[in-house]
Amino acid sequence: MPRYRIDIEYDGTGLVGWQRQDNGPSVQQAIEAAGAALSGAASPVYAAGRTDAGVHAIAMTAHIDLQKAFPTDTVRDGLNAHLRDHRITVLEAAAVDDDFHARFSCTGRHYRYRLVDRRSPPALEQNRVWHVRHALDHEKMQAAASALLGLHDFTTYRSAHCQAKSPVKTLTQFDVERVDGEVVCRLHAPSFLHNQVRSLVGTIAQVGLGRQGVDWPRQMLDACDRTLCGPVAPASGLYFVKADYPA
Repeated sequence: MPRYRIDIEYDGTGLVGWQRQDNGPSVQQAIEAAGAALSGAASPVYAAGRTDAGVHAIAMTAHIDLQKAFPTDTVRDGLNAHLRDHRITVLEAAAVDDDFHARFSCTGRHYRYRLVDRRSPPALEQNRVWHVRHALDHEKMQAAASALLGLHDFTTYRSAHCQAKSPVKTLTQFDVERVDGEVVCRLHAPSFLHNQVRSLVGTIAQVGLGRQGVDWPRQMLDACDRTLCGPVAPASGLYFVKADYPA
């Protein structure tokens, strides 16, 4: 079966996440249905990351196996034609070898988290940001985030339902800055644990709100105790930005 790499943009609002599930619509389900409609046969799809319910993607990389070969523009436009009832768009398509795997070939994942810290709730960005009603000190958040970089046991910052074999991960970027009235967090790692990004952001937000000291998130990391994690940030502010692959 010909294999195609596809880069996908989607709004996760109302979806159960990337992975096909029995309790609601998913991104994977919608794209596999579009692939089957295009090629006339089952079209399995695999992604670089498995985003949770309500999480968005700016450019999620996936691969799809179609029953027959098509020009790449036809793959992109044909899938989009069958996705028109969903807030899911295929941005690009490219033919790849069978040894390319969107998940297992991936060498790095980039995420972005957006917070709006103002009294009034967002109207245009509802379900796309975390609305925090009090001012955040992003410089203190950055100081707290910097102490979490590197190779660590991230047990404190992973879901109790995480299925990863090891809690040890390398966090290579955790930047916090203020951009046009928002506080934006940018994170990069070869891979992440389940709920790791939202757990990290929710914890350093407590520092930005003045409820905890700058050293607190690192102390919680070193404790390796999930019960000590700060509140998990809501899904609405999280975006999968891009995946890295060998040249």
